[in-house]
Amino acid sequence: MAEADTRRRTRGSGGGAARRAERTAVSVETARYIERNIPNFEILNEEALEIIETNAETILEEIGVAFVNNPAALERWREAGADVMGERVRIPRGLARKLCSTAPSRIIQHARNPERAVEIGGRSLVLAPVYGPPFVHDAMGGRRYATMADFEKFVKLGYMSKWLHHSGGTVCEPTDIPVNKRHLDMLMAHMTLSDKPFMGSVTEPSRAQDSVEMCEILFGKEFVQTNTVMTSLININSPMTFDDVMMGALEVYAQNNQACIVSPFIVGGAMAPVSVMGTLTQVLAEVMAGIAYSQLVRPGAPVIFGAFVTSIDMNSGAPTFGTPEASQITYGAGQLARRMNLPYRSAGSFTGSKLPDAQAAYETANSLNMGLLSGVNFMLHACGWLEGGLVASFEKFVMDADQLGALHKMAQGIATDEDAQAMGAIAEVGPGGHYLGCAHTQANFKSAFWRSEVFDFKPYETWSEEGARDTMALATERVQRLIDTYQQPALDPGIHEALTEYVSKKKASMPDAFM
Repeated sequence: MAEADTRRRTRGSGGGAARRAERTAVSVETARYIERNIPNFEILNEEALEIIETNAETILEEIGVAFVNNPAALERWREAGADVMGERVRIPRGLARKLCSTAPSRIIQHARNPERAVEIGGRSLVLAPVYGPPFVHDAMGGRRYATMADFEKFVKLGYMSKWLHHSGGTVCEPTDIPVNKRHLDMLMAHMTLSDKPFMGSVTEPSRAQDSVEMCEILFGKEFVQTNTVMTSLININSPMTFDDVMMGALEVYAQNNQACIVSPFIVGGAMAPVSVMGTLTQVLAEVMAGIAYSQLVRPGAPVIFGAFVTSIDMNSGAPTFGTPEASQITYGAGQLARRMNLPYRSAGSFTGSKLPDAQAAYETANSLNMGLLSGVNFMLHACGWLEGGLVASFEKFVMDADQLGALHKMAQGIATDEDAQAMGAIAEVGPGGHYLGCAHTQANFKSAFWRSEVFDFKPYETWSEEGARDTMALATERVQRLIDTYQQPALDPGIHEALTEYVSKKKASMPDAFM
């Protein structure tokens, strides 16, 4: 608490107004990030893991990876001892793994509300919403291009969702704002409409720098340089290509001590081999090269081992989700990440369905449970994903966010203490009785079972009288209820004014660009 109190005293100038705002603000309940009390599912034996690790080193040494349009990166690799020919970098066996060893095994990402800081690594699981869709969907308006109003609505829903620990990043792409300026509005929304942790911009290195500078206003410059206040998604152009835009953003964040998720973008059969072992080998090679490069930029820079994996439908060419092969790769990648002692990002509420229907439910359930059991530490896309990531759905957002509560419950494991053994209750009820009124039930009924905030468990007659609403209708109602009860979390007026001024000056300094 001393650290948090110091932050409050040093980073703003709102004084009495800020304290009054804090006293009158309504606090929204958010569950602490998950700490697993259940074992990880390990699908690969020692021999298989050693084969993958050996083959990944062979890829790096003999085939190499491409760092395109980035002379500074090539020079860093050359100085580190890699063989650089053109833009192809061949990394001697063992070098990448050695460089990766300086990355921390756990990351504390701070939030502007200190009580909502999260730990990423070890046995933890941090849940963050959908990222990147250009379209949104709801029951009233259907499928349409996303706007800034949609973005702000998702940030509010994320803030109001108990089981969601993180505000995320580009929860949808607001197409009504110029491309070169929308990152400023998105960051402003995360910083002011929520007090949960958030992600930075990666679409251009200068936008990553803007993200750092806005965080320096929000948290204080010294605090940002010595603590992690952002995670950011750095995708690798699989197979084995590291472009200058993503690497430029990584360079900015690494230099400023901010966390990067180094993540291959794998569609099996298109961007990686069709076999599970082949894909895992390529994933490991790409991640090692990317994380190693972050450590060349700044040894000790916080990073997360990422794996976004799906397969391809060989008839249509469309990506598929919730499949057995994707689960096998996600389980295996988790084992590889743990052997490198790095935090792990993967899984989400994945589905290729166009609506929050039965297909969406099956694929999402498979994907979420896979993430829980594979040891994922940071789960991006945990709620709201639809249509292969092209769409962020308001109804699916609240359906998925509700189901994240089931992950919390499952992760707790099974209590074995005297109260959990319930021998007193069994003796009290005896043969032929019931447990509804016994002392043990009365003492535990409020917390014994996880309860959905969306699903309908009423008798048929009651359900019919209330309009025979399906899950989509119930979710639509919940979206509106959450938005109607939303209250903005308090923020020091001085900080808010400084952020507003920064965004205004940045926008005025450049013409609008939509490409």
